Amino acid sequence: MLIMRFVFFAALTLSAQPQYSLLLKGGHVIDPKNGRSAKLDLAIANNRVAKVAADIPESQAQRTARVDGLYVTPGLIDIHVHVYTGTGVKALTGDSSVYPDGFSFRSGVTTMVDAGSAGWRNFDDFRQRIIDRAQTRVLAFVNIVGNGMSPAGEDDSTEMQSAQAAAIARKHKDVVVGFKTAHFGGEGWPSIDGAIAAGRATNLPIMVDFGYLSLERTLRTLLGDKMRAGDIYTHCYSGHRGELGEDGKVNSAMVAGRKRGVLFDVGHGGGSFYWNVAKPLTEQGFWPDSISTDLHTGSMNAGMKDMTNVMSKILNLGAPLEEVIKLSTWNPARQIQRPELGHMDEGAVADITVLRLDEGKFGFIDSAGAAFSGSKRLTAELTIKDGRVHWDLNGAAATGFKDFKYQKRAPVIAPSSSKKKR
Repeated sequence: MLIMRFVFFAALTLSAQPQYSLLLKGGHVIDPKNGRSAKLDLAIANNRVAKVAADIPESQAQRTARVDGLYVTPGLIDIHVHVYTGTGVKALTGDSSVYPDGFSFRSGVTTMVDAGSAGWRNFDDFRQRIIDRAQTRVLAFVNIVGNGMSPAGEDDSTEMQSAQAAAIARKHKDVVVGFKTAHFGGEGWPSIDGAIAAGRATNLPIMVDFGYLSLERTLRTLLGDKMRAGDIYTHCYSGHRGELGEDGKVNSAMVAGRKRGVLFDVGHGGGSFYWNVAKPLTEQGFWPDSISTDLHTGSMNAGMKDMTNVMSKILNLGAPLEEVIKLSTWNPARQIQRPELGHMDEGAVADITVLRLDEGKFGFIDSAGAAFSGSKRLTAELTIKDGRVHWDLNGAAATGFKDFKYQKRAPVIAPSSSKKKR
């Protein structure tokens, strides 16, 4: 009888325990994969999305964050950044890159994809130096050039070894999502062909920063003959490669590439997004397949700023908010073949971003320094990765100081300034 009472009261106690670690209550959920755009609550348990539903009781959660008037989305995925820093080199394999944790969570980003800063020669160093130490989820495209975006540049065709790049991708298959070619200024197609060969060998996509045009190296050949369905053309609003024709019309090569399944990424950067290209292209219906920043030291304090700023630009060009979220979450997750990310399925990893949408008069700057007035601006209020709050702008998920259980702090005693006697 005593044992039965013990079991009964133990079961009663367990049933009274809150089943969720965190409840986001009162927000508007936008989950493009599942077609959700409605006022719903979201509960997290064991670092996973446990439930998305209307009116989840606060009593079922250990902690509740009121997010009324805010938008609850999957964690943002930025598929074009440069975060291979700390090497001491004056290039994107060093000083021009940034540490991921300093820029990710504060802009709502939970997953960053380095776009070819490291190549097959120095990827091991990139992994141990940055990827394995970051709290941000860092994935990567491997540069087809051995030393990546180093001071030596990316024109040496002897360094474009597809077999070596593929081997590195297999070795680091948990973090490598494809291959990158960029900035090529030589003759012919060795960088594109090498990247595609590595992609075919591993069944992974490539990302192309096309570099420089020539009589042979044309956008029509690249998008019509070279790139495959699922490959990613970044800097789609740069205008540097004739994306917008002299007649003010979208280049027919871009339209043909899209029909073949080539994907188009923003990749804003310090010199790859211009209003006089983006506005006419989007007015003609040529929208990007993904939004990304091309984050580095030359873009973060210039026109680009951060992920929410770039999202706001696409929003003010006329894209619906739900579409902007899709281009920053579920679309990029599919492009990098990580379908476990970018959505709010029950049981999915709890990567969540809470955004505030302000309406008013705001200015947005492009890569040339030209301003564009907009009426909407997104700001990251709360960023959760793997169920843990990493950014909380206004304390929505925090406990008020009167109820907070502070740890007792010992007095800080200054070290004695007297010298020991000898």
